[in-house]
Amino acid sequence: MKALLFSVLISKFVSVFSSPHSARGSLSDVCNQIAQAISSASDVHWPLDLLYDKDISHWASSSSAFATCSVEPGSAADVGIILQILGETSTPFGVKGGGHASNPDFSSTTGVQIAMYRFSDVVYDAASSTATFGAGLVWDDVYAALAPYDVNVVGGRVTGVGVAGFTLGGGYSWKTNQYGLTIDTVTAFELVKPDGTVANVTQESDPDLFFAMKGGFNNFGIVTRFTLQTFPQTQVWGGLITYTENQISEVIDATHTFASNVTDPKAAIITTANFVLGQPGISQLLFYDGPTPPDGIFDDFLAIPFFTKDVSTRDFVSLVQSSPSNATAGTRAIFDSAPLLELTPTVLDAIINETVFWGARLSFESGTFISYDIEPFLSTIFTHGQFESAYPPSRSTRYLPLNLYYAWELEVADDAFHSAIKQSANQITAVALAEGQAGVDSAPLYPNYAIYDTPLERLYGDNVAKMQSVKAIVDPNNVMGLTGGFKI
Repeated sequence: MKALLFSVLISKFVSVFSSPHSARGSLSDVCNQIAQAISSASDVHWPLDLLYDKDISHWASSSSAFATCSVEPGSAADVGIILQILGETSTPFGVKGGGHASNPDFSSTTGVQIAMYRFSDVVYDAASSTATFGAGLVWDDVYAALAPYDVNVVGGRVTGVGVAGFTLGGGYSWKTNQYGLTIDTVTAFELVKPDGTVANVTQESDPDLFFAMKGGFNNFGIVTRFTLQTFPQTQVWGGLITYTENQISEVIDATHTFASNVTDPKAAIITTANFVLGQPGISQLLFYDGPTPPDGIFDDFLAIPFFTKDVSTRDFVSLVQSSPSNATAGTRAIFDSAPLLELTPTVLDAIINETVFWGARLSFESGTFISYDIEPFLSTIFTHGQFESAYPPSRSTRYLPLNLYYAWELEVADDAFHSAIKQSANQITAVALAEGQAGVDSAPLYPNYAIYDTPLERLYGDNVAKMQSVKAIVDPNNVMGLTGGFKI
């Protein structure tokens, strides 16, 4: 199977680079123009260059594409030069931060691939209780850099997730019950606008643009740095427990009990129902934002016979890296979501049924990993934000961001997996509706989980009109329309 996958990738590579000479030549000319215009802080890379391979690679192989060239900008000014050239030549491009995009073509391109790795600084300002960090980092890097100061930010929950897409898409965190979404803690974006100018966007400097960027992804330019509020950080407690098929019902009962009864904002879980190696099971992440959780919060999970267990008092980075989320790196992948109001026994049973049904069926289509992330949050999570944001479109109702994630090997199976994950999301929604969870079929989807063809209205609701107005001012020539993503 690996040999077949390699053959498919090579044939795709050959087809891309045997395009008509004029089209490929014009893209190459743009790459050369960029190389001549940028400063020594930045570099352009070409196919067969090892750094080019790094620049175009993504966590999901289906999110990678063979670009004509890649460029690693080393300054915001150079990002501005690059954007001006791309806009003037109407050249398609991709912008890659950490490379964890699940939707194909959202951060990749056959044109010019911009890789943000060189924006890798982390600066802590104790006086303002903020941290400023580059768009090329993953959360592991940020947490490690802040650890010596005993502070932290509201960021990703598992290893390997990039800061840029995660933040610009909203950001559900282990600390969301306490402080809100990641975007609720952003105080400034360093933004390179489509016309090449560099701006420090804040609530005070440009409230409309600040609003639109919080959930609006890459529609308004390229963010090079983020400034977030920091919070005190002690050691934490938690980690990963895995359970086999025989214990699934007990774990689901424990998950329902936790979601229904636990109100301590420092406590959080992710219950992942998965199907791997021909068998269903559970990967259970436990988290408490302190060295020792109060008695009773996690007792139900700890009493269940386990397959593996890695739970302890530890530093925050160790907790984040306890989840083997990179184990499926390099496979093809897609996400989807089904917002929920409650995690009832009926809905939880439906999620398990979907896991088993699609896990068994898709194993014949080169499926390697079928999973459903069940994520309880307190009903108060949207009350922490001081200012409005593009996502969520309304803060009056908290919906739970169920994540469906399918991984597979063969490109020829893409359509089958995309169709299956949509069917599964619709089935879970139907079960929730039938149970009385009114409105979940039109509820906003978490942008970082939403599948590629999700209508903008399902992400931003009535906020779409305001985002369009901001877009018309910031990007009147639609330069950012040359790159992938959910386009305003």
